Amino acid sequence: MSESPVHPYCPDPYRYHRRATREVRVGGVGVGGSNPIRVQSMITCDTMDTAASIQQTLDLAAVGCEIVRITAPTVKDAANLQHIVAGLRAQGCDVPIVADIHFKPDAAMEAAKWVEKVRVNPGNYADSKKFAIKEYTDGEYAAELERIRERFSPLVKFSKEHGRAMRIGTNHGSLSDRIMNRYGDSPLGMVESALEFARIARELDYHDFVFSMKSSNPKVMIEAYRLLVARLYQEGADWNYPIHLGVTEAGDGEDGRIKSAIGIGSLLNDGIGDTIRVSLTEDSVHEIPVAQALVAPFNARTASDGAEFPDRDVALSYDPFSYHRRETTRVEINGVALGGEETMRVFTSQEKWDALAHKLDRLGDYKPEIVVEKSGVVALDPRDASAVAKVNGSSEPVVVTVADGLDLPVIAAYRLLAARLDERHPILLKDTLSPSADPNAPFLGTLLTAAKRIGSLLCDGIGDAVLVQGEHAPGQSLRLAYNILQAAGSRIFKTDYVACPSCGRTLFNLQTTTARIKAATLHLKGVKIAIMGCIVNGPGEMADADFGYVGGAPGKVNLYVGKKPVKFNIPEGEAVERLQDLIREHGKWVDPTPVAEAAAV
Repeated sequence: MSESPVHPYCPDPYRYHRRATREVRVGGVGVGGSNPIRVQSMITCDTMDTAASIQQTLDLAAVGCEIVRITAPTVKDAANLQHIVAGLRAQGCDVPIVADIHFKPDAAMEAAKWVEKVRVNPGNYADSKKFAIKEYTDGEYAAELERIRERFSPLVKFSKEHGRAMRIGTNHGSLSDRIMNRYGDSPLGMVESALEFARIARELDYHDFVFSMKSSNPKVMIEAYRLLVARLYQEGADWNYPIHLGVTEAGDGEDGRIKSAIGIGSLLNDGIGDTIRVSLTEDSVHEIPVAQALVAPFNARTASDGAEFPDRDVALSYDPFSYHRRETTRVEINGVALGGEETMRVFTSQEKWDALAHKLDRLGDYKPEIVVEKSGVVALDPRDASAVAKVNGSSEPVVVTVADGLDLPVIAAYRLLAARLDERHPILLKDTLSPSADPNAPFLGTLLTAAKRIGSLLCDGIGDAVLVQGEHAPGQSLRLAYNILQAAGSRIFKTDYVACPSCGRTLFNLQTTTARIKAATLHLKGVKIAIMGCIVNGPGEMADADFGYVGGAPGKVNLYVGKKPVKFNIPEGEAVERLQDLIREHGKWVDPTPVAEAAAV
């Protein structure tokens, strides 16, 4: 492993270097080491449906999925993995299979007989979650760890003896009561939860495992992974385990892709990540092109971008482990306030403004606010010390951006600008420094590029306004800008949804249910609704949402306010209407306006 970096969460925040790890073999697929960043997904059908499980796995493999995960909620499901794997191998498909385990150590032991890898969730493998409040003494905490060791060690020993890999995968929504009471609902709690299991594995000289730190909130997810990597560096050179990345419950459509790109793309840019999954509330085959597009530029990159940057010890302007918006001074541009505590603003070009001028009143929440050519924004090269000094020497704060046409990586350029610029000066973020790029470029690539660049900087507290230049369609570029701000939690202008991807545990059709809920609630600006197919992450993720719609039993739904269940066993056909009633009861319902309805369409 390489020497410990100056910035311990990241080999170099100004130049791309992929974090060096050991290789973990998952069947015939290597993860980490010198291998490319791998793409994986999960099937959505009932694990007891052998034929459907085989077909969905074949479908994923056909579009380039390199590792496939299948849920094993019971011992019976785990035992059926034998027939699924046998059927796949009989058809010449050698894609490695991962068993997804929650709550059931005995299911893990059965699954390990048949699959190449087992995923365990430290939050519920040996612990229950009752949202109980308890102060643990050191002795009580140690006793709990010993109980975990007794439950987890048999799987570790079996995996070591039979060449099985493992993922120790923490979910923000399913931290145990023990972890919650000691570390809180925090990235630190997520990291400690995983490290407890890793220490047990290492005590038994087992090292074929990877880590993951998933959350539906990109900021939390980014902070947790960075903190994990920093802790691994602190533990020592042989803690160089691969990392699996994912934003859980990202949702569907454009929003799900943007949220995934912000979380996953930010970390890949930091050199963190050896395998990824994009979790969309869609058929899982649709996840693969998105994941492939995210990893492709990083798999093609060399150790350095080749840009002329200063020494890597230039102090960062942000805390990589805790979000804090850069404290700029409020300014006004043509009557529009930005910076300070003002909302994040959306710029556009004069050309796009002119193209939209005839329908500005019909754009709803997607209106452009400032024309960049008329803004007086100062564009400069952040490496130019004299140009930066001139701005810093000005008596009044000015809005600053990175100049177009520079051969610099966008994220690194803005990090350097924020590091060298006096904090009082607001910053305008751009997705590309080459606005004359191909106007016929596929929208997915434009979306992912803009989201991972602008979103990454927003999650580090950098930026007071955004300008999407890479998308040439005027209306689409504005929609993309606003949706990135929403996904990063920087400007909430519409209903926010947390929707998990489907799997064999799901108790209703997530795609159609999510569509029905959106149709009924899309106009509720600022309200956050979680849609969960089962209880694995549901109750935990409710803590980050205003209202929750969670599968409780086949055909039955439980409704939540925050993390508290308040309505139980509602027939699925009535549940959306009952959710609307619940929102009304808590004073957050407004009737849709014609403008909101038109914007939704």
